[in-house]
Amino acid sequence: MTDVRRVQTPDLAVEVAEAGTGGRPLLLVHGFCGAKEDFTDYLDRLAGAGWHAVAVDLRGHGGSDHPSGEDAYGLELFADDVWAVADALRWTRLVLLGHSMGGMVAQVAALRHPQRVRALVLMDTSSGPPEGLDASDLDLGVAVVREHGMGTLRELQDAREGPLETPAARRLREERPGWDEFERRKFLASSGDMWAAMAPEMVHQHDRLDRLTALSMPVLVLVGEQDQPFMGPSQRMAKMIPGAGLVVIPDAGHSPQFENPDAWWQALSAFLGEVE
Repeated sequence: MTDVRRVQTPDLAVEVAEAGTGGRPLLLVHGFCGAKEDFTDYLDRLAGAGWHAVAVDLRGHGGSDHPSGEDAYGLELFADDVWAVADALRWTRLVLLGHSMGGMVAQVAALRHPQRVRALVLMDTSSGPPEGLDASDLDLGVAVVREHGMGTLRELQDAREGPLETPAARRLREERPGWDEFERRKFLASSGDMWAAMAPEMVHQHDRLDRLTALSMPVLVLVGEQDQPFMGPSQRMAKMIPGAGLVVIPDAGHSPQFENPDAWWQALSAFLGEVE
């Protein structure tokens, strides 16, 4: 049964949802303005398969601490928190799954301590800047957040189609009652300082692909077939990382665990079964 608690690390408190205490360690890391609830539907199933499955709220997200100041956020700092949570849970090694920005965090974490990562799942993410994003739009978003806050930014975003809008995303909104409220709640629970720091960093980050070629653990790259900003980067990571596998989830965009849950679960569980 899934439990929610706060884990104290040396720098801050991180809220986690977990199931399967005593099983094999598996840490799931959400994306930009996401939350642990992006994976809580699956924690009991993972526990049933023998995993101690933990989904985190990264700093500045959900129920975790929201440090003030834009300098309190960055991929390296998020990776610090990943390892701090692992240490607090007394995990020496773990399987690490990262979605979108969380996949970037997972890459940084794995590159820092590859010997502690049994396997890596990179889901709808990139080793460098995503493709097709307009940096000027993000600059405008930063200005809005700094001046008016996350609520105003959300209103502006709702008024236009974003780069992650797909037929699968539209279908999900139509078929899943409360989906818009779920997404809005996660967004408004995110720190404005975090948004202002991370939007530019993700667009201007240096590509880690050459460094990822040194990874030797099993790697699965997952991507929704409609997720154009991350399709090319996913294909390149799967090609360049030794032994990595690529699974393209049909009828899915940026959130395949919601848009095509059966296909996503089949791909993930098959990979985890091989790791086991």
